[in-house]
Amino acid sequence: MTQTNTIEAPGATLHYEVRGSGPLLLLIPGGAGDAGLYAAMARTLATTRTVASFDPRPLSRSRLHGPLGDQQVDEWADDARLLIDHLSPEQPASVLGCSSGAITALGLLARHPERIDRLVAHEPPLLNLLEDPAPHLALFADVREVFRARGAGPAMARFSEALGERPAEEAAEQATELPPEIVEMAPRMHANLPVFLEHILCPFSSSTPDLAALRAAADKLIPAAGRQSRHQLPLYGPAARLAELLDRPLTEFPGGHLGAVEHPKEFAEQLSAVLTAH
Repeated sequence: MTQTNTIEAPGATLHYEVRGSGPLLLLIPGGAGDAGLYAAMARTLATTRTVASFDPRPLSRSRLHGPLGDQQVDEWADDARLLIDHLSPEQPASVLGCSSGAITALGLLARHPERIDRLVAHEPPLLNLLEDPAPHLALFADVREVFRARGAGPAMARFSEALGERPAEEAAEQATELPPEIVEMAPRMHANLPVFLEHILCPFSSSTPDLAALRAAADKLIPAAGRQSRHQLPLYGPAARLAELLDRPLTEFPGGHLGAVEHPKEFAEQLSAVLTAH
């Protein structure tokens, strides 16, 4: 059974969802996705844990109290901490973040390490960690410019062509087993794309993580990437570089950048294994 509710954060009202019981596992969505992105995986995980996810500000059912502008990693990280404090006030939580959600997760670990037990950061596209970030920053900026000139559809086509990856919306629509939450989420994700392309994609991917703070909490961090993403430098590369900089092993998960959507059962099984092992 899924319980839904809202929580007030500075400048926003956040929609969140909770399943199961036990130690808290917070799933932070990325891209234009929301809490529904993890629906299939959450069912498996909720047999042994309290599994929570949320719609990041200002996406889907979460609402800003003021005007929309470029989104800030630190603000999203504090939103995640607020939810952990609300759902698990006495105990630290395990966390998974994927894509831009992994950037949020790393911000959470850097700012609030005491609230984290273990944290899996799956393919955070932190382009400035790459040896030569310039061409990749240019690509992400070009995707935003295509959106401004021609709309979300051509922008996502440009993005997926450059990365050799299907957009998350398409993956969700074409997954072999479509839980009701994924079907329900697809229109929301489509509506979120303009916000993601204009206000999240470039601000998040061009941000620089606090490596000193992450190094101090590195024993809690599991850098991760998809096995099928090895050829995608802007997706796989930052995770590999983060692992190197923090002297942590890089853990590979099933699938590629969208493994949690395309292979939810296998992804959930590996997530449970690494959280238990570490």
